[in-house]
Amino acid sequence: MSGNIPPRTRMWKPGALVMALTIGAAVLLGGCTLLLGTQNDAVSTVARMPDGTPRAVATPSGVTSPAATTSASPPGRMAGMGTPPAGSPSSAASSPAATPTTSGSDPGPGKRPEVVRVPRSGKGRYAVVKGVALPPEGRHGKVVRYMVEVERGLPFDPEEFAAMVHRTLNDPRSWGRGGRMRFQRVDHGPVRFRVALSSPMMTNARCRPLQTFGELSCWNGRRSVINAKRWASAIPGYRRDLTAYRQYVINHEVGHALGHGHERCPGRGKRAPVMLQQTKSLQGCRPNPWPFPDAKAGSRGTPERREDHRPGGHGTHSQTSPGQARQQRE
Repeated sequence: MSGNIPPRTRMWKPGALVMALTIGAAVLLGGCTLLLGTQNDAVSTVARMPDGTPRAVATPSGVTSPAATTSASPPGRMAGMGTPPAGSPSSAASSPAATPTTSGSDPGPGKRPEVVRVPRSGKGRYAVVKGVALPPEGRHGKVVRYMVEVERGLPFDPEEFAAMVHRTLNDPRSWGRGGRMRFQRVDHGPVRFRVALSSPMMTNARCRPLQTFGELSCWNGRRSVINAKRWASAIPGYRRDLTAYRQYVINHEVGHALGHGHERCPGRGKRAPVMLQQTKSLQGCRPNPWPFPDAKAGSRGTPERREDHRPGGHGTHSQTSPGQARQQRE
């Protein structure tokens, strides 16, 4: 035959067409899944806890997330455990050389104290506050001579500290008990006791063998050792009433000097005895800085006060022998 023969048109069978479309769709779907999975891994490497702390949640294998290394628990401490509370031996051992606390001067009721830095260690030597502070006028009450010392290198005015000690001890609510005892500060000669403001390290040294951990105060020998850290910052139980806490620590440590031992909280919600170790715990009691809180200012007689006359009863201040009172930790 002569002439051009038209080319044969290729026809697709229905079964082959369906198979080709199925394979193409599978390839396309697999590629999209792989792409989305890679993006999700990159985005989900770091998530955040409810408090905003970064936490590793989906770090790809072989990659170390920064969040995973920085948020790990310190060696020797279980995950989720916080730092020890202030006042514990472990927290005292790790405290910096100087910590910002509140003021050295008495701010007065209702006033915020200025912030000062209390060094963990001063110069290790006491300076006697010079001068004499006379006892209250009158003929009632035995005059008790005492001395005030302040460790050199502390950020406190020695005269202000001495003035508050004298004012506190001669308050009718203090151990003078409405004129039964009067206190006179001197700078030389024989004294009944000394009140010494000391750095945490000096407190540790002067209170040995008692353990104060740089946090507590003590009575040792003839010295009421007041920890400068507590003098500056008080304790949470006093609700930022720094003046009241200072009155407490003076009365408590001088109470040991006068022969009084520790007492317990008489009951939840009741007023704490001044000889309760309030710095360590109020034991459910309300804070109280005074031995005789019901005494009225200017009173000369015995304060109206219900007393429990049983030995060691909570209504009276338990007495200790001179040997027992030589060492008392707050």
